[in-house]
Amino acid sequence: MAGNEKLTFMVTRGPDEPELASIPFVMAVAALASDVEVVVGLQGSGVELAVRGRTDRVEARGFPPLSKLLDDYRDLGGRLLVCTPCIRAREIDERQFVENAELVAAGRFVAEVTSATNALVY
Repeated sequence: MAGNEKLTFMVTRGPDEPELASIPFVMAVAALASDVEVVVGLQGSGVELAVRGRTDRVEARGFPPLSKLLDDYRDLGGRLLVCTPCIRAREIDERQFVENAELVAAGRFVAEVTSATNALVY
């Protein structure tokens, strides 16, 4: 990793806000390509991004399709940490998740944010 740098992105926006859902993945892909460690946490409506097929037709003007950004993030080794209470509130079954998604609780989010060089919230 580039000087042990670590970025944590907390994504709270889902497919209904394509630009705000896309920007953190543009940043995360660029960081991973630059050998910076990246953690993406999904909370609130952002948990929808972990559901297979949910981003297939989501594209913000001026950005690559969200599904491509998520594929690039996964292909570079990126993992998605998904808020357990948030999926329960939306009645999402984790069996619907993309392969690089993992259910976590608040403690894991706190650990990731406090161990990061920088944390950004979208």
